[in-house]
Amino acid sequence: MLKDFKETIIILLAVGYGLCAYSQQPPFVYDQEHTGSHFAAPAMPSYDQLPEQRELPDPLAWSNGKGKVNTFSEWAQRRSEIAAEIQHYGIGKKPAVDKKDIKARMDGDTLIVDVTVHGETLTLRSTIHYPKTGKAPYALMIGTSMLSLPKPIFENRPIATMTFHESQVNDYSQWRPHKERGEHAFDRLYPELRDNGAYSEWAWGLSRLLDGLQHLGEEVTKIDMRHIGVTGCSYAGKMALFCGAFDERIALTIAQEPGGGGAAAWRISHQMDSVECLEKTDYHWFLESMRTTFSGDSVYRMPYDHHELCAMVCPRALLVLGNPDYKWLADKSALVSVRAARKVWQYFGIEDRMGYSIVGGHPHCMLPENQYPEVEAFIDKFLLGKDVPTDAIQRAEIP
Repeated sequence: MLKDFKETIIILLAVGYGLCAYSQQPPFVYDQEHTGSHFAAPAMPSYDQLPEQRELPDPLAWSNGKGKVNTFSEWAQRRSEIAAEIQHYGIGKKPAVDKKDIKARMDGDTLIVDVTVHGETLTLRSTIHYPKTGKAPYALMIGTSMLSLPKPIFENRPIATMTFHESQVNDYSQWRPHKERGEHAFDRLYPELRDNGAYSEWAWGLSRLLDGLQHLGEEVTKIDMRHIGVTGCSYAGKMALFCGAFDERIALTIAQEPGGGGAAAWRISHQMDSVECLEKTDYHWFLESMRTTFSGDSVYRMPYDHHELCAMVCPRALLVLGNPDYKWLADKSALVSVRAARKVWQYFGIEDRMGYSIVGGHPHCMLPENQYPEVEAFIDKFLLGKDVPTDAIQRAEIP
């Protein structure tokens, strides 16, 4: 009797502990770049083996087609599958870097990170602009290419800012002279990845800045690694989204007007006229093979879509901003995509961590004042830890 009673108590305690563990909210951020790096990549079928999928794929469904994620503990593996597919079919490999290959130092307020791979060294430099209020360690907002969000948002908040100068990794630009594939600084380290798109290389570069901050620690950098955000607009909005999706040390991603190839789904954009779609985008950003493999109705054979790129940010915070005045941005497609992605946060009971605001009446990359409160709410909650509501930020004013 006593033995049976003890066994019953042990079972009840175990069940209770499991329920308690499951009831806890998922983390807001992680201290690793990729928590699912130990999982094996799923099979990568050739084009003729890929099934046609007219509807957006289910982000929670396993790549092998056998069921779907049941608990949050399984999400790291599913997220790892999505990451592997996007790299294989879309942007090219984002290689991991051993921490021993990173050296970092501060020169005044400038962070300097040396990354050495295969005997080649790439150096990143970025100046940190510290706030005039609050106490260290500070939250940090990183602007991809530049900080596109208005300065007044940060002037009275204890948030440091810095710029990721992506040309230090891959100097491709639509507006100035640039090197070609295989000639960039990244390619000296990884000549075998010369076919990569810029977005995999830029995401790699931003992660190396985070390595440097992490290596030096908050006593040296005055930066709180638990409260780092990334943001950018237009092509840099895409960049911010890829950076936030592929590095789990980023607590908040704000993708401002990222257009096609960003939050918009390739499948949906394919059904629209005069928008940035898979055939009408800049292929320096992506694998050339994506265009030849998935152009036209072949897009329906793509095993992923960009609602899953957005979903990779989960359980961390994501805010997508749009501007329907610019048809090219494909915001009707982005709306379908972000709504599909948000279901992942909903599935885990944390839908307040994902929002979107698609509002016109302003120039491209110029945040209007009526969007300030939404952006500030996400910044206050996920960079400063304030208890402010964000679950209702789902606004789409599309004609």
